[in-house]
Amino acid sequence: MRHLILGYAMDASLPLFTREDLRRLTHINLAFGLIRDGGLTLEKLTHLDLLPQFRAWNPDIHIVLSVGGWGAGGFSEMARTAEGRRSFARCCRRAVDEYGLDGIDIDWEYPCSDLAGIDADPSDRETFTLLLQALREALGDHLLSVAVGASTEFVRSTQMDQVARIVDYVQIMTYDMRSGFTHQAGHHAALGATRGDMSNLNTKDMVEMFHSAGVPLEKMVIGAAFYGRLWKGVRNANHGLLQPAQTVGLSGPRYSEIDEEYLNRNRFVQYWDADAQAAYLWNGEDFVSFEPMEAVRLKCAFVREKGLLGIMYWEHGCDPSGELLRAIEEALHSPSVRAGRGTKRL
Repeated sequence: MRHLILGYAMDASLPLFTREDLRRLTHINLAFGLIRDGGLTLEKLTHLDLLPQFRAWNPDIHIVLSVGGWGAGGFSEMARTAEGRRSFARCCRRAVDEYGLDGIDIDWEYPCSDLAGIDADPSDRETFTLLLQALREALGDHLLSVAVGASTEFVRSTQMDQVARIVDYVQIMTYDMRSGFTHQAGHHAALGATRGDMSNLNTKDMVEMFHSAGVPLEKMVIGAAFYGRLWKGVRNANHGLLQPAQTVGLSGPRYSEIDEEYLNRNRFVQYWDADAQAAYLWNGEDFVSFEPMEAVRLKCAFVREKGLLGIMYWEHGCDPSGELLRAIEEALHSPSVRAGRGTKRL
Protein backbone atom coordinates (compact mmCIF):
# COMPACT_ATOMS: atom_id res chain seq x y z
CA MET A 1 0.00 0.00 0.00
CA ARG A 2 1.37 3.40 -0.99
CA HIS A 3 0.79 5.76 1.90
CA LEU A 4 0.01 9.40 1.22
CA ILE A 5 2.11 12.26 2.61
CA LEU A 6 0.20 15.53 2.41
CA GLY A 7 1.46 18.96 3.40
CA TYR A 8 -0.70 21.98 4.07
CA ALA A 9 1.01 25.16 2.91
CA MET A 10 -0.10 28.73 3.31
CA ASP A 11 0.76 31.18 0.55
CA ALA A 12 3.88 32.54 2.27
CA SER A 13 5.23 28.99 2.59
CA LEU A 14 5.02 28.08 -1.09
CA PRO A 15 8.41 29.67 -1.99
CA LEU A 16 10.03 27.58 0.77
CA PHE A 17 9.45 24.26 -0.98
CA THR A 18 12.58 22.54 -2.27
CA ARG A 19 13.08 19.84 -4.84
CA GLU A 20 13.63 17.37 -1.99
CA ASP A 21 10.39 18.41 -0.30
CA LEU A 22 8.47 17.79 -3.51
CA ARG A 23 10.11 14.39 -3.93
CA ARG A 24 8.92 13.34 -0.46
CA LEU A 25 5.33 14.57 -0.78
CA THR A 26 2.43 12.97 -2.59
CA HIS A 27 0.07 15.94 -2.13
CA ILE A 28 0.21 19.67 -1.40
CA ASN A 29 -2.88 21.32 0.09
CA LEU A 30 -2.92 25.01 -0.85
CA ALA A 31 -4.24 27.00 2.12
CA PHE A 32 -6.63 28.62 1.50
CA GLY A 33 -9.30 29.44 -0.99
CA LEU A 34 -12.15 31.38 0.63
CA ILE A 35 -15.88 31.74 0.13
CA ARG A 36 -17.09 35.18 -0.89
CA ASP A 37 -20.72 35.96 -1.72
CA GLY A 38 -21.34 32.26 -2.21
CA GLY A 39 -18.49 31.94 -4.70
CA LEU A 40 -14.79 31.11 -4.47
CA THR A 41 -11.87 33.50 -4.27
CA LEU A 42 -8.17 32.65 -4.44
CA GLU A 43 -7.05 36.19 -3.63
CA LYS A 44 -4.95 35.04 -0.68
CA LEU A 45 -2.88 32.75 -2.91
CA THR A 46 -0.35 34.93 -4.73
CA HIS A 47 2.30 32.30 -5.53
CA LEU A 48 0.34 30.02 -7.83
CA ASP A 49 2.94 30.75 -10.52
CA LEU A 50 5.19 28.30 -8.63
CA LEU A 51 2.95 25.32 -9.38
CA PRO A 52 4.58 24.48 -12.76
CA GLN A 53 7.95 24.32 -11.00
CA PHE A 54 6.52 21.96 -8.39
CA ARG A 55 5.25 19.65 -11.13
CA ALA A 56 8.63 19.78 -12.86
CA TRP A 57 10.30 18.67 -9.63
CA ASN A 58 7.74 15.92 -9.07
CA PRO A 59 5.49 15.06 -12.04
CA ASP A 60 3.42 12.80 -9.76
CA ILE A 61 2.59 15.49 -7.17
CA HIS A 62 -1.09 16.15 -6.50
CA ILE A 63 -1.87 19.82 -5.88
CA VAL A 64 -5.20 20.37 -4.13
CA LEU A 65 -6.94 23.62 -3.24
CA SER A 66 -8.09 23.66 0.37
CA VAL A 67 -11.10 25.90 0.96
CA GLY A 68 -11.85 27.30 4.40
CA GLY A 69 -9.70 27.14 7.49
CA TRP A 70 -10.23 28.48 11.00
CA GLY A 71 -12.49 31.53 11.03
CA ALA A 72 -13.36 31.24 7.34
CA GLY A 73 -17.09 31.70 7.01
CA GLY A 74 -19.61 31.45 4.22
CA PHE A 75 -20.11 27.69 4.27
CA SER A 76 -23.36 27.54 6.18
CA GLU A 77 -25.05 30.31 4.19
CA MET A 78 -23.89 28.99 0.82
CA ALA A 79 -24.79 25.36 1.53
CA ARG A 80 -28.38 25.98 2.68
CA THR A 81 -29.83 25.90 -0.84
CA ALA A 82 -29.36 23.49 -3.72
CA GLU A 83 -28.55 26.34 -6.10
CA GLY A 84 -26.00 27.77 -3.65
CA ARG A 85 -24.26 24.40 -3.46
CA ARG A 86 -24.30 23.88 -7.23
CA SER A 87 -23.02 27.40 -7.91
CA PHE A 88 -20.14 27.02 -5.46
CA ALA A 89 -19.28 23.60 -6.89
CA ARG A 90 -19.11 25.10 -10.37
CA CYS A 91 -16.73 27.78 -9.04
CA CYS A 92 -14.49 25.07 -7.62
CA ARG A 93 -14.46 23.18 -10.90
CA ARG A 94 -13.50 26.36 -12.77
CA ALA A 95 -10.59 26.94 -10.38
CA VAL A 96 -9.40 23.36 -10.84
CA ASP A 97 -9.49 23.74 -14.62
CA GLU A 98 -7.96 27.23 -14.70
CA TYR A 99 -4.99 26.45 -12.47
CA GLY A 100 -4.49 22.81 -13.43
CA LEU A 101 -5.25 21.57 -9.93
CA ASP A 102 -5.89 17.97 -8.94
CA GLY A 103 -8.84 18.57 -6.67
CA ILE A 104 -10.56 20.35 -3.80
CA ASP A 105 -10.25 19.92 -0.02
CA ILE A 106 -13.07 21.27 2.17
CA ASP A 107 -11.96 22.56 5.57
CA TRP A 108 -15.22 23.78 7.13
CA GLU A 109 -14.44 24.64 10.77
CA TYR A 110 -17.07 23.60 11.76
CA PRO A 111 -20.55 22.48 10.69
CA CYS A 112 -23.21 23.37 13.31
CA SER A 113 -20.68 25.43 15.28
CA ASP A 114 -20.07 29.16 15.55
CA LEU A 115 -17.01 28.64 17.77
CA ALA A 116 -14.76 30.28 15.15
CA GLY A 117 -17.02 33.30 14.85
CA ILE A 118 -18.75 32.12 11.67
CA ASP A 119 -22.41 31.63 10.87
CA ALA A 120 -23.81 28.19 11.75
CA ASP A 121 -27.14 26.39 11.70
CA PRO A 122 -28.40 22.98 12.86
CA SER A 123 -29.13 22.15 9.22
CA ASP A 124 -25.36 22.15 8.58
CA ARG A 125 -25.31 18.48 9.52
CA GLU A 126 -27.23 17.59 6.36
CA THR A 127 -26.05 20.39 4.10
CA PHE A 128 -22.40 19.47 4.71
CA THR A 129 -23.11 16.13 3.07
CA LEU A 130 -25.16 17.72 0.28
CA LEU A 131 -22.37 20.21 -0.44
CA LEU A 132 -19.86 17.42 -0.81
CA GLN A 133 -22.22 15.56 -3.13
CA ALA A 134 -22.55 18.67 -5.32
CA LEU A 135 -18.77 19.00 -5.40
CA ARG A 136 -18.35 15.36 -6.33
CA GLU A 137 -20.74 15.79 -9.24
CA ALA A 138 -18.96 18.94 -10.44
CA LEU A 139 -15.42 17.63 -9.99
CA GLY A 140 -15.93 14.25 -11.62
CA ASP A 141 -12.74 12.22 -11.28
CA HIS A 142 -10.78 15.01 -9.62
CA LEU A 143 -9.87 14.56 -5.97
CA LEU A 144 -12.28 15.57 -3.23
CA SER A 145 -11.25 15.46 0.43
CA VAL A 146 -12.32 16.92 3.76
CA ALA A 147 -10.37 18.12 6.77
CA VAL A 148 -12.32 17.20 9.90
CA GLY A 149 -12.04 18.28 13.50
CA ALA A 150 -10.68 15.68 15.89
CA SER A 151 -13.56 15.88 18.32
CA THR A 152 -16.72 14.13 19.41
CA GLU A 153 -18.64 17.29 18.51
CA PHE A 154 -17.56 17.10 14.87
CA VAL A 155 -18.75 13.52 14.54
CA ARG A 156 -22.10 14.39 16.14
CA SER A 157 -22.53 17.38 13.84
CA THR A 158 -21.93 15.50 10.58
CA GLN A 159 -22.95 12.34 8.74
CA MET A 160 -19.51 10.81 8.45
CA ASP A 161 -20.71 7.49 7.05
CA GLN A 162 -22.26 9.31 4.09
CA VAL A 163 -19.36 11.75 3.81
CA ALA A 164 -16.88 8.87 3.60
CA ARG A 165 -18.73 7.39 0.63
CA ILE A 166 -18.49 10.67 -1.29
CA VAL A 167 -14.90 11.82 -0.69
CA ASP A 168 -11.62 10.19 -1.65
CA TYR A 169 -10.17 10.51 1.84
CA VAL A 170 -10.80 12.06 5.25
CA GLN A 171 -8.05 14.10 6.91
CA ILE A 172 -8.48 14.03 10.69
CA MET A 173 -6.84 17.07 12.24
CA THR A 174 -5.22 15.20 15.13
CA TYR A 175 -3.66 18.36 16.50
CA ASP A 176 -5.11 21.20 18.56
CA MET A 177 -7.10 18.48 20.31
CA ARG A 178 -6.27 20.24 23.59
CA SER A 179 -5.64 23.85 22.72
CA GLY A 180 -7.20 27.29 22.68
CA PHE A 181 -10.32 26.48 24.68
CA THR A 182 -8.97 24.72 27.75
CA HIS A 183 -7.08 25.90 30.80
CA GLN A 184 -5.60 22.43 31.35
CA ALA A 185 -2.07 21.96 30.04
CA GLY A 186 -1.49 18.78 28.08
CA HIS A 187 -0.64 17.20 24.76
CA HIS A 188 -2.34 18.76 21.77
CA ALA A 189 -1.36 16.14 19.19
CA ALA A 190 -0.60 12.95 21.12
CA LEU A 191 -0.72 9.51 19.57
CA GLY A 192 -2.11 7.82 22.69
CA ALA A 193 -3.69 8.70 26.03
CA THR A 194 -1.53 9.97 28.84
CA ARG A 195 -1.90 8.28 32.22
CA GLY A 196 -4.75 9.80 34.21
CA ASP A 197 -6.34 11.53 31.22
CA MET A 198 -10.00 10.49 30.99
CA SER A 199 -10.62 12.38 27.73
CA ASN A 200 -10.36 10.94 24.23
CA LEU A 201 -8.06 13.73 23.05
CA ASN A 202 -5.52 11.56 21.27
CA THR A 203 -4.99 10.17 17.79
CA LYS A 204 -5.74 6.52 18.52
CA ASP A 205 -9.10 7.28 20.12
CA MET A 206 -10.01 9.68 17.31
CA VAL A 207 -9.29 7.07 14.66
CA GLU A 208 -11.50 4.58 16.49
CA MET A 209 -14.27 7.14 16.85
CA PHE A 210 -14.30 8.08 13.16
CA HIS A 211 -14.10 4.40 12.22
CA SER A 212 -17.14 3.69 14.40
CA ALA A 213 -18.90 6.60 12.68
CA GLY A 214 -18.46 4.90 9.31
CA VAL A 215 -15.12 6.08 7.92
CA PRO A 216 -13.08 3.15 6.54
CA LEU A 217 -9.54 2.94 7.90
CA GLU A 218 -8.17 2.87 4.37
CA LYS A 219 -9.70 6.32 3.74
CA MET A 220 -8.25 7.94 6.87
CA VAL A 221 -5.36 10.39 6.99
CA ILE A 222 -4.14 11.53 10.41
CA GLY A 223 -2.42 14.82 11.16
CA ALA A 224 0.98 15.85 12.49
CA ALA A 225 1.68 19.25 14.04
CA PHE A 226 4.75 21.17 12.91
CA TYR A 227 4.12 23.69 15.70
CA GLY A 228 3.49 23.74 19.44
CA ARG A 229 0.87 24.90 21.90
CA LEU A 230 1.81 26.96 24.96
CA TRP A 231 0.16 27.20 28.37
CA LYS A 232 1.36 29.83 30.86
CA GLY A 233 1.07 29.98 34.62
CA VAL A 234 0.72 26.22 34.98
CA ARG A 235 0.56 24.65 38.44
CA ASN A 236 3.95 23.20 39.34
CA ALA A 237 3.06 19.52 39.70
CA ASN A 238 3.61 16.46 37.49
CA HIS A 239 5.89 18.56 35.28
CA GLY A 240 2.81 20.60 34.34
CA LEU A 241 1.09 17.70 32.62
CA LEU A 242 -2.72 17.83 33.00
CA GLN A 243 -2.38 20.73 35.43
CA PRO A 244 -4.54 23.88 35.52
CA ALA A 245 -3.12 26.92 33.76
CA GLN A 246 -3.78 30.64 33.89
CA THR A 247 -4.14 30.71 30.10
CA VAL A 248 -5.75 28.53 27.50
CA GLY A 249 -3.47 26.82 25.01
CA LEU A 250 -1.87 29.69 23.11
CA SER A 251 -0.23 29.58 19.71
CA GLY A 252 3.17 28.14 20.51
CA PRO A 253 6.50 27.99 18.75
CA ARG A 254 7.00 26.66 15.27
CA TYR A 255 9.08 23.51 15.14
CA SER A 256 12.04 25.53 13.82
CA GLU A 257 11.91 27.71 16.95
CA ILE A 258 12.05 24.86 19.48
CA ASP A 259 15.84 24.43 19.31
CA GLU A 260 16.54 28.11 18.78
CA GLU A 261 14.40 29.64 21.53
CA TYR A 262 13.13 26.97 23.94
CA LEU A 263 15.17 23.80 24.33
CA ASN A 264 17.55 24.16 27.28
CA ARG A 265 16.76 27.87 27.45
CA ASN A 266 14.78 29.79 30.08
CA ARG A 267 14.87 26.66 32.27
CA PHE A 268 12.88 24.60 29.76
CA VAL A 269 13.50 20.85 29.95
CA GLN A 270 12.17 18.36 27.40
CA TYR A 271 10.17 15.36 28.62
CA TRP A 272 8.78 12.26 26.90
CA ASP A 273 5.40 10.80 27.91
CA ALA A 274 5.73 7.07 27.15
CA ASP A 275 1.98 6.45 27.53
CA ALA A 276 0.92 9.22 25.15
CA GLN A 277 4.03 8.83 22.98
CA ALA A 278 4.33 12.59 23.00
CA ALA A 279 6.88 15.21 24.00
CA TYR A 280 6.61 18.46 25.90
CA LEU A 281 8.72 21.25 27.40
CA TRP A 282 8.38 22.44 30.99
CA ASN A 283 10.17 25.14 32.99
CA GLY A 284 8.19 25.13 36.23
CA GLU A 285 5.69 27.72 34.98
CA ASP A 286 5.05 27.27 31.26
CA PHE A 287 4.18 24.12 29.31
CA VAL A 288 4.78 23.58 25.57
CA SER A 289 3.25 20.63 23.73
CA PHE A 290 4.94 19.78 20.42
CA GLU A 291 5.87 16.88 18.14
CA PRO A 292 9.56 16.03 17.68
CA MET A 293 10.84 13.57 15.08
CA GLU A 294 10.26 10.59 17.36
CA ALA A 295 6.57 11.49 17.77
CA VAL A 296 5.90 11.83 14.04
CA ARG A 297 7.77 8.58 13.38
CA LEU A 298 5.48 6.78 15.80
CA LYS A 299 2.42 8.29 14.14
CA CYS A 300 3.71 6.95 10.83
CA ALA A 301 4.19 3.51 12.37
CA PHE A 302 0.59 3.71 13.56
CA VAL A 303 -0.52 4.55 9.99
CA ARG A 304 1.21 1.43 8.71
CA GLU A 305 -0.01 -0.89 11.44
CA LYS A 306 -3.66 0.24 11.28
CA GLY A 307 -3.76 0.27 7.48
CA LEU A 308 -4.56 3.98 7.30
CA LEU A 309 -4.17 5.86 4.04
CA GLY A 310 -1.52 8.32 5.19
CA ILE A 311 -0.46 11.34 7.20
CA MET A 312 -0.72 15.08 6.62
CA TYR A 313 0.81 18.02 8.45
CA TRP A 314 0.14 21.63 9.29
CA GLU A 315 2.03 23.71 8.27
CA HIS A 316 4.95 23.54 5.85
CA GLY A 317 6.52 26.88 6.78
CA CYS A 318 6.89 25.82 10.42
CA ASP A 319 9.83 23.55 9.52
CA PRO A 320 11.77 25.07 6.62
CA SER A 321 14.66 22.67 7.34
CA GLY A 322 12.50 19.77 6.16
CA GLU A 323 13.56 17.69 9.17
CA LEU A 324 10.06 16.50 10.12
CA LEU A 325 9.02 15.82 6.53
CA ARG A 326 12.16 13.73 6.08
CA ALA A 327 11.33 11.79 9.26
CA ILE A 328 7.81 11.13 7.96
CA GLU A 329 9.02 9.80 4.62
CA GLU A 330 11.63 7.55 6.24
CA ALA A 331 9.21 6.20 8.85
CA LEU A 332 6.47 5.37 6.36
CA HIS A 333 8.93 3.23 4.43
CA SER A 334 10.81 1.71 7.37
CA PRO A 335 9.75 -1.46 9.21
CA SER A 336 11.95 -0.66 12.21
CA VAL A 337 9.67 1.81 14.02
CA ARG A 338 6.63 0.41 15.83
CA ALA A 339 3.70 2.26 17.35
CA GLY A 340 3.70 0.32 20.61
CA ARG A 341 4.27 1.84 24.00
CA GLY A 342 7.50 3.78 23.72
CA THR A 343 10.11 4.11 26.42
CA LYS A 344 12.60 6.42 24.75
CA ARG A 345 13.37 9.62 26.58
CA LEU A 346 14.26 12.57 24.39
